[in-house]
Amino acid sequence: MYRGLAIIFTFLFIGEGVERLFNLPIPGNVIGLILLTFALLLGIVRLEDVEKEAELFVKNMSIMFIPPGVGIILYWELIKDQAIPIFGALLFSFLFTLLLTAKLVEFLGRRENE
Repeated sequence: MYRGLAIIFTFLFIGEGVERLFNLPIPGNVIGLILLTFALLLGIVRLEDVEKEAELFVKNMSIMFIPPGVGIILYWELIKDQAIPIFGALLFSFLFTLLLTAKLVEFLGRRENE
């Protein structure tokens, strides 16, 4: 278990370092996740080494939504003043993600059937 956590947190810290070093607008945890994905695809990291720990994180993901929920309640007055732009951006990003996912599944389905 310690090995898997060490691998996951190492990629998290590398991603944070890359973000700060290059002053990127992408969060460091996302960069770390992308790097871990490439490491898995290239065989640098074995899936068996991180699979159990990743499943643990996914099973307990709901805990990670508590701090943002508290923040929303804490800053509700500020959010209420900007509700239309916020909800407009949420709606647009949801629809864009839904469309992009559908097109990707459609594309991969065509490639698989060939």
